[in-house]
Amino acid sequence: YDYYRDDTVELEAFKGDQFDVRFENVAKNWATAYKFPAVEEKRVVLEEFAQRGSGVGLGFVMNLRRAKFQDPRVRLALNYAFNYEEVNRTTFFGMYERVNSYYFGTDLAAKGQPAGTELEILQEAKTKGPVPEEVFTKPFANPVAADQTQERNNLREALRLLREAGYVTEGTRLVDAKTKEPLRIEFLINSPTAERYVVPYRQQLAKIGIDLTVRSVDASQYSNRVRSRDFDMIYSGWGQSLSPGNEQQDHFGSAAADRQASSNYAGIKNPAIDYVIQRVIYAKDRAELEAATRALDRLLVWNHYVVPGWTYRFTRLARWDRFSRPETLPYYAEPQFPTIWWWDAEKAAKTGSR
Repeated sequence: YDYYRDDTVELEAFKGDQFDVRFENVAKNWATAYKFPAVEEKRVVLEEFAQRGSGVGLGFVMNLRRAKFQDPRVRLALNYAFNYEEVNRTTFFGMYERVNSYYFGTDLAAKGQPAGTELEILQEAKTKGPVPEEVFTKPFANPVAADQTQERNNLREALRLLREAGYVTEGTRLVDAKTKEPLRIEFLINSPTAERYVVPYRQQLAKIGIDLTVRSVDASQYSNRVRSRDFDMIYSGWGQSLSPGNEQQDHFGSAAADRQASSNYAGIKNPAIDYVIQRVIYAKDRAELEAATRALDRLLVWNHYVVPGWTYRFTRLARWDRFSRPETLPYYAEPQFPTIWWWDAEKAAKTGSR
């Protein structure tokens, strides 16, 4: 085994034919780093495979165990302050889509306004715990900053929400009107790659008086701090299948909020959400499962537990041309490398075997 502690070194090793295959998850690398002779000579193949059969919800996760994040107006303000369009253009080469659902990329994502069984489930949930009124009146959408005017308007809206939540501006800082405590956020990362989108976010937040610091730690310390909930904000998420079930309790259920190492990173404790999770788990048929999951999706997005992130619905695969595969790949599981691929001696002879 060769173990690379640095992603840049690993990429250069691939280009130097030290190993055969690399899955690439950095847009900048895919756009700029694979311009070398072996690619031009077709000895290295670059392919993208569609991701189907699963969804994702991800973004800047706020730790609700911290008092400063308990007001949903503060959490929504942090979404208004994030200029996703600029980050996508300058950092991600325009490749990504912004997520607006916890089941993004599937038919389980909530769309339009609730109706039928979905509406009935939400009305019942309202008797169990707090449900934002917007859940019933409009579909969720992220703020958009397509130009500087929209960016300024979004920052003004962020400030309005923060003032409603009890913050005031003193000099260049945003402080709690009662305690005079500045609004500070520590963003925990374990890879320098994250700085490419966290630093622009820090710059945006500074414009409205919020101090965001970036804390970079090694992988072990990062895991320990996330498990023990020792963070203000992280970038993380939840993979979702086409048949949600018990795992939703670990993701979003109140019982998991204080359990170390659960995937309820945000610390969500909402009886209405707990009720809808039970409707998901005990759905009697597919139609009810879909309705309950969409209802759960609405509750999650309208409570603003995360500043929604972004995704790319393709798997990027770079490989030295020494392998072959079936002409038709599994629809829900591309590319399935190396499971259903095989070593092709004829291709390897042409490519140059290590």
